[in-house]
Amino acid sequence: MTHPIHPDAKIGHVHLKVADLDRSIAFYRDVLGFELQQRIGDQAAFLSAGGYHHHLGLNTWESRGGNPAPKGHTGLYHTAFLYPDRIQLADALKRVSDAGIPIEGSADHGVSEAIYISDPDGNGVELYRDRPEAEWPRDASGGLVMVNDPLDLHELLKEVPR
Repeated sequence: MTHPIHPDAKIGHVHLKVADLDRSIAFYRDVLGFELQQRIGDQAAFLSAGGYHHHLGLNTWESRGGNPAPKGHTGLYHTAFLYPDRIQLADALKRVSDAGIPIEGSADHGVSEAIYISDPDGNGVELYRDRPEAEWPRDASGGLVMVNDPLDLHELLKEVPR
């Protein structure tokens, strides 16, 4: 029998190997809106939401000038950034669209709404918001039923305050 992780445990931060630190900072800071907390020359940067020491670490220690991992190889599938509500997710979609970053996919999973893009190094990025748990789809026995339905991005953009 396995011992489950404590329910209050969380993923504190993600570190990504990047080829070009300035390019990655521009994406995560200027497009997604993370705040630059610290930079160590052209080797590393630490970004966060809300002033935390860092949610995202970027470094070139083993990857300066490198290429994205080829398809069909193991590695990171994506990082997922949870937005507090639908309005904030819509705002993120608008910023991504305004920056000309291609939307690679989107989905309504029943429990959440998600948008999929890639960062400049080809790392997958999921931007999503959770629905309140009371709205999660369940089967007759109360089990969770996640789905992969289309997400109407045009409708989502209507949530952005003018």
